[in-house]
Amino acid sequence: MLVAGFPAGSFAANCYLLATGPGTECLIIDPGQDAERGIDEIIERYRLRPAAVLVTHGHIDHIWSVAPVCGAKDIPAYIHPADRALLTDPARGLSLGPGQQLFGGITFSEPDDVLELTDGMTIQLAGIDLIVDHAPGHTPGSVTFRLPEDAQEGIIFTGDLLFAGSIGRTDLPGGDYETILTSLARVCLPLPDETVVLSGHGPRTTIGAERAHNPFLTGIGRAAGPVTGL
Repeated sequence: MLVAGFPAGSFAANCYLLATGPGTECLIIDPGQDAERGIDEIIERYRLRPAAVLVTHGHIDHIWSVAPVCGAKDIPAYIHPADRALLTDPARGLSLGPGQQLFGGITFSEPDDVLELTDGMTIQLAGIDLIVDHAPGHTPGSVTFRLPEDAQEGIIFTGDLLFAGSIGRTDLPGGDYETILTSLARVCLPLPDETVVLSGHGPRTTIGAERAHNPFLTGIGRAAGPVTGL
């Protein structure tokens, strides 16, 4: 499995490209601010052909370049319906003051082709199977993408659900602390310790390292079963 990534723009949100290997199709996860150049460099380096953009959640630092990347590559974008409105109005996910404009009034648009994600679905693209887990709490439409249990290596793209040593903030519109704890218990804690966590910001980690040392996970038990919805 080929995974290449870089922190995009002033927000340093991690953008990832996932492929079965060089010279194949690839998936682009969370193309943030000014991500096009970094994406093109990785595509050229590994001779990749983009198949789709996948979005972990609708905050501006993760969706900034979704429309231009999809338009330039003629590919669809996948996002959970609860966050879809943020593609065109990312200010709804921020706490702006009265009359305050988003970055000087910059406007955003949807790609021509937007497909909606559902909890538990499997995306089969670019020769890769990715399981989608709805994981609200940071935003209502936050999701993670993970390789199936029978994959040769365990990887989960957590967006802003789980970081190395921390978890996603819950003080922005649509965030909720108890909900994110439930999502962590249901989505992350049941995974094997060796599962690699590729998060929306910061370095990679593993489920085992976070289970042992992340202070926000202390005392959280694994959820008894799947819970869908918000």
